Amino acid sequence: MHKEGNMTPHINAKKEDIAKTVLMPGDPLRAQFIANNFLKNVKIVNKIRNMFMYTGLYNGKKITIAASGMGQPSIGIYSYELFRFYDVDNIIRIGSAGSYKKDLKLYEVVLAKSAYTDSTSFSEIALGKKENISLPSRKLNNKIKKIAKNQNIYLNIGQIHSSNVFYAKRNLKETIKKTKSICVEMEATALFTNAKITGKNAACLLTISDNLITKEEISPEERQNSFIKMIKIALELA
Repeated sequence: MHKEGNMTPHINAKKEDIAKTVLMPGDPLRAQFIANNFLKNVKIVNKIRNMFMYTGLYNGKKITIAASGMGQPSIGIYSYELFRFYDVDNIIRIGSAGSYKKDLKLYEVVLAKSAYTDSTSFSEIALGKKENISLPSRKLNNKIKKIAKNQNIYLNIGQIHSSNVFYAKRNLKETIKKTKSICVEMEATALFTNAKITGKNAACLLTISDNLITKEEISPEERQNSFIKMIKIALELA
């Protein structure tokens, strides 16, 4: 049930406090880091469940940074409510990913051209049909490509694996072959599906935090406080 004064059970921001474009990291502390280091006139607009959301100005334009939590169920709730009840037009996931390619290295930036999932339960329930492949907004992706080019940031563009299981017992080589993906994350499928349902726009930018081939990885602190290239690209969408 909705609490009195709340827009949804999960977000207590006022409708006017959420911008039309939302950047969505998984980690609430990454949302805090972005807001504190890149936005002006920033204020926190949601604290429910410590899923922090901040709204401020970037180069004079209003933008919201909203944590999504981990996995399809969590981002599925927050992205749907922002699209449906807050009239958000664009959500760009900015997250971390594990590389499926030896030469896709730590800190490199990935733009998802599509997301493959081996768990179709989200689309089956939300859309009423099973879909393994979900797509981002072509319009947003084209804007991201242009911004990255202007900032001289190389984008690795490809299909990503949107898994709903982190600790999975599966053969890595077979998984890479089956998914035809360059990296793996856990949220894009639900975000893209909700954008399709609501007629809104979604995109997914990722930074490689570990390489499943070479076994290299970065620390949790670096995940929380780095990924600057990806952040600077996404902020220009305000």
